[in-house]
Amino acid sequence: MENPDLVAYANMQPAAMAPADILGQNLQVLTQILDLEQQMLDRQQDWLRHSLVVFKMPKMTRDDDLEAYIKAFECHALMTGLDKGYWASQLGALVVGKAQAAYRVLSRHDARDYKSVKAAILYRLEINLEHYR
Repeated sequence: MENPDLVAYANMQPAAMAPADILGQNLQVLTQILDLEQQMLDRQQDWLRHSLVVFKMPKMTRDDDLEAYIKAFECHALMTGLDKGYWASQLGALVVGKAQAAYRVLSRHDARDYKSVKAAILYRLEINLEHYR
């Protein structure tokens, strides 16, 4: 015995669509695709505004004084208008040696927080944070 629901489904004929209806559906889909592409472009432009493209700071060298480098980093970040949400990742990418090692061992949460990154780097290099302020 056949299932009556399946029989009715099997006997259904596809609804005929007028060419104008098909074109209308295609236009809707293309419009959605264009909207999504515009959103992606807007996100990319926002990222570029806050990235190293705007914030050009030379990478620290092993000969640089870390305290002076961090002060220069902070001044440059303020002057260029770098969003504070990006300070931690930018500093982490620019430091070298023990400072870079201190950044790498931080948890993902702490690596996003500039104060935590700065404190970890200063601690690793045995620089008194209270003296630094």
